[in-house]
Amino acid sequence: MKEEITLLQYSNTNTYLIEGERGAILFDTGWAGTFPAFCAELGRLGKKLNDIDHLVISHFHPDHYGIAQEIADKGPVILACDVQKEYLHASDMIFEKDKRMQFYPIREEKVKMITLAESRRVLAELGIDGELLHTPGHSDDSISLWLDKGDLFVGDLNPLYELELHKGTEIGTSWERLLALKPKTVYYGHAKTAVLAVSEDGEVSPVGSQTKAGRADVSDDPEKDFDHSKWYELVSDIIKYIDKGWHMDRIAKKTGADPVFIEDVTRMYLTHTDVGVQGILDRIEIKNK
Repeated sequence: MKEEITLLQYSNTNTYLIEGERGAILFDTGWAGTFPAFCAELGRLGKKLNDIDHLVISHFHPDHYGIAQEIADKGPVILACDVQKEYLHASDMIFEKDKRMQFYPIREEKVKMITLAESRRVLAELGIDGELLHTPGHSDDSISLWLDKGDLFVGDLNPLYELELHKGTEIGTSWERLLALKPKTVYYGHAKTAVLAVSEDGEVSPVGSQTKAGRADVSDDPEKDFDHSKWYELVSDIIKYIDKGWHMDRIAKKTGADPVFIEDVTRMYLTHTDVGVQGILDRIEIKNK
């Protein structure tokens, strides 16, 4: 069985449509306010919203479930795992900081709660061979989607090119479990898709370099592009305006920063406990590592 995978690019979060022989699931969504762009992207790709049976959220951070309820209102059922039960509304308060933002909290009646063990049967009903796996590290509620043919969808689990930094951590443990499956392709929430190769001794490694998707503000020479003081000051200003409750459009006008970069900073600042300016710079890889 060969599932069809389609990347939807309508916000700063990569979302994926996975179509089986008898149904389809959408893996992750974008930030609140992106529903019209989501519909337009479906239309551009020749896809229909009412063909989606289930919506799977890798973790309940704002940039991954922002329009989940709007999508569910059109028919798809939110498929959540028991390890995510206590997190369905964990980030609602972030959207409440900006009263102008159009956000619809998830309604429990639109959620089908299953165990991880049940996920293979539920996916098989759609003609999709695979399962959902608990992969904590980025967040306690993070799950990944594994397709038996070798495709892996990991949401915000730190990319493989950062793995050395996370040896011995929960992130590293989650990756150990996933790499034991011998994946062929890894689909990230905020990085380029990684094509993997398996060596004769069974070691899995990326083919070519893997960097963050969507970074249009750096060239092939990171040392030339990176001015630490400039970016540090810019991120500091953005955080200051976030704390004031400013909308991202207003921050863009005030700072002149690229809206995609502002969304990156906002996502990191609001979803990572005690993250500082340098931590944000490192995580969104402004050095193009």
